Amino acid sequence: MKRPIRYVVIGAGPSGLAAAKNLREHSIEVEVLEREHDLGGVWNYALPSGRVYRSTHMISSKRGTEFPDFPMPRGIPPYPHHTQVLQYLREYARRFGLEEVIHYGCEVQWLEPSQDGQRWEVLLSDGTRRVYDGVVIANGHHRRPHWPQFPGSFHGKAFHSAYYKTPECLRGQRVLVIGGGNSGCDIAVEAASVAEVVFHSTRRGYYYLPKFVFGVPIDRAGEQLHRLGLPLWARRWITQGLLWVLVGPLQRYGLPRPDHRLFESHPIVNSLLPYAVAHGQVRPKPQVLRLDGTRVWFADGSCERVDVIVYATGYELWFPFIDVRHLNWHQGRPWLWHHVFPPRWDNLFVAGMIQPDSGLFGLVHWQTQAVAWFVRRWWQGHRVALHLQRWRQRVGPQYQQRRFLPTPRHWIEVDHWHYGRTMQRLVARLARGG
Repeated sequence: MKRPIRYVVIGAGPSGLAAAKNLREHSIEVEVLEREHDLGGVWNYALPSGRVYRSTHMISSKRGTEFPDFPMPRGIPPYPHHTQVLQYLREYARRFGLEEVIHYGCEVQWLEPSQDGQRWEVLLSDGTRRVYDGVVIANGHHRRPHWPQFPGSFHGKAFHSAYYKTPECLRGQRVLVIGGGNSGCDIAVEAASVAEVVFHSTRRGYYYLPKFVFGVPIDRAGEQLHRLGLPLWARRWITQGLLWVLVGPLQRYGLPRPDHRLFESHPIVNSLLPYAVAHGQVRPKPQVLRLDGTRVWFADGSCERVDVIVYATGYELWFPFIDVRHLNWHQGRPWLWHHVFPPRWDNLFVAGMIQPDSGLFGLVHWQTQAVAWFVRRWWQGHRVALHLQRWRQRVGPQYQQRRFLPTPRHWIEVDHWHYGRTMQRLVARLARGG
């Protein structure tokens, strides 16, 4: 290589750790800038940026989540607790010597191209400036909570699920949980054990998948259908048949009928919500219509008195330290080739900005492997990088293997099987050199 390449990785969560490890394996000098005092990102319960609550377990299995070159220990259960995930990330960092390149308490204030347009200048919150040959943004997409706006005002207590830790704050209260995602379902079930009553408001009906199918984690069972080469319609038909046998029609529990086909929305993996609804512990409600003091009106015309509202309404894509034009920002989100490569820049990348229907870590491994190979080939002046530059401008900005619901929640949704295979093929092509 012409000279040592120096890259910066923003964030020391799972995506940032994978990026640093894979770049270093290609002899690229790396600094990881982390604004918190510890690694782990959303999986670190003790950090302000942590997004796990005391009882959080993974909703993807350990085998469907782990880094392919660093398996999770056998002693960890199929669905690890958040403390086990954090320990796994610490061991990953130690195994690959990443602790020596992580700089804690370094918050990136601003990021912009250098005057010659060949490098990137990074301004830190303490006023210092640093210059790097390239940047991998790995700050995650669970940073800025999304707050929906409803007519009227609420006079009780309200907070976002990002700040939920234990159910004690809901004890004896009349609780409304808004949001049909995995966090909303978990919190509704957990609140039912301590609250006076729990209402659960969702915009639509969803499919609720059990965590196990015949003793096998459901994402592992789903992967077997992929390995058989079955088309989407066949996988949908088989899975719906299993759900009919194992769960039954959701309307019998008192849940609304789904208004979409299976696999068209992010999977809700929760074995307990139908049980809690059937026992009257959680009362389903349609979308909120308006707020009126301590009362909440719903789309079906019903009204309930509520003491606490928990907004489990997801997060917004947010990059406060960079002009979003550099990320090809359109219609409220970045449009990147394979969710990683901006079409304009050859030394700016985003890692982990996907929401897969299984685990994330393995997919981020292949994302950052592709980034590392691209950087190496580009720095060597290899023609394959020039080809990829043209491809990412021509193929299209967004990767979608199948059609998901047209909602902001699904902007970065990917089919883990097809997306993973796509990234592996890209890595193989870069490794071959053409």
